[in-house]
Amino acid sequence: MGKKNEAAILQKLGIAALTPMQQQAHEAIGRADEVVLLSPTGTGKTLAFLLPLIASLDAELQEVQALVLVPTRELAIQIEQVFREMGSGYKATAVYGGRSGSRDKIELKHAPAVLIGTPGRIADHIRRDNIETRYISYLVLDEFDKSLEVGFEDEMKAIITSLRDVKKKILTSATELVQIPGFVALRHPIRLNFLSNTTSQLELKAVKASGKDKRPTLIRLLRHIGKKNGIIFCNFKESIAEVSTALTEAAIPHGCFHGGLEQIARERALIQFRNGSYRLLVATDLAARGIDVPEMAFIVHYELPHTAAEFTHRNGRSARMHRQGTAYVLYSDHQSLPAFINVSAPIELTTHEEDLTSDWDTLFISGGRRDKISKSDIAGLFFKQGQLSRDELGVIELKQDCAFVAVPSTKTTQLITLLNNSRLKKKKVRISRVDQP
Repeated sequence: MGKKNEAAILQKLGIAALTPMQQQAHEAIGRADEVVLLSPTGTGKTLAFLLPLIASLDAELQEVQALVLVPTRELAIQIEQVFREMGSGYKATAVYGGRSGSRDKIELKHAPAVLIGTPGRIADHIRRDNIETRYISYLVLDEFDKSLEVGFEDEMKAIITSLRDVKKKILTSATELVQIPGFVALRHPIRLNFLSNTTSQLELKAVKASGKDKRPTLIRLLRHIGKKNGIIFCNFKESIAEVSTALTEAAIPHGCFHGGLEQIARERALIQFRNGSYRLLVATDLAARGIDVPEMAFIVHYELPHTAAEFTHRNGRSARMHRQGTAYVLYSDHQSLPAFINVSAPIELTTHEEDLTSDWDTLFISGGRRDKISKSDIAGLFFKQGQLSRDELGVIELKQDCAFVAVPSTKTTQLITLLNNSRLKKKKVRISRVDQP
């Protein structure tokens, strides 16, 4: 891929220039067969490895040429979305647990140039001979250490062993890799470490709750913080359910995100969080890395992390890319803080009843890319028939078979009345509100 094509891709993504990390990674991946890239969450590692990957693809070869292994469904979806937005002309397909295996099989019959997936699902397809591996020459292990944490070592070993002609291996992580397992078979990799190059603007604050029930103090803290984006971290899905109930009773919009949710619920929670339909996400450590969410003004450790690494990754969701942020450590008077959490005296919470409801709602549209519908088609519908002004149309997320649009909550009912059963391209689409918890 020449500089001209690369410039066109960056223009499509709305990016003026690569960051120093992306530029150095791009150059290293272009000249070396093995690269280990260490860079914090949110610094753009995906683009850093996708640009040289696209440059290596053979337009004449109608087979899977590159494999990207990721630890979570959300990261697979995110990378596939970024790849499509790059408009390279090559096909990418994401496969992962939680979606139909038969749907995967149908899509894999028309082999994508780039296959993205979780180790469990990729290994299963290889065993079933749904993936032809002999043409795969480019392997990316994204958030590699996280895959090992969640127990994918056997699957990753089986996958890598089945790849006989890999010429380039790229490993990425947001943390130091203590040891790369022998089955990865790295010989002399170039290591690019940007973990120490970032200047964190994170402020750490302690919040002390009286008694074991921390939910009333959490509500006070959120009203103290005001209308800002943040993630509330819990250790268990049962804790998330308890916190969610408390937030609902306090009329505080929020989403929930954990591994026990159906995939569609997890996806919609992130969509509504990204587009501002709510500013809060109550989540397990699954949200600490590998998901595409906006810059956080703050995070709350509602339940204390078990390890220093978990603490670091949670905090990494705020104060990214040299921006400021705050991490609040919420603990009760019967708890002692672990040694890796070093905070000063608890802060005093101001008491005021600020309205934390959102100004936005999310609408669902029953048509997507598969129906040849584009974002501009959707925008045109909402401007013309929906009578919205440009500043009233929020984020549009376009999927294969549907789309989601953020609109002013004051106009939700009116828009559904005006637009439901409208035609987009040749498809009659249903439009409805995506319910919040």
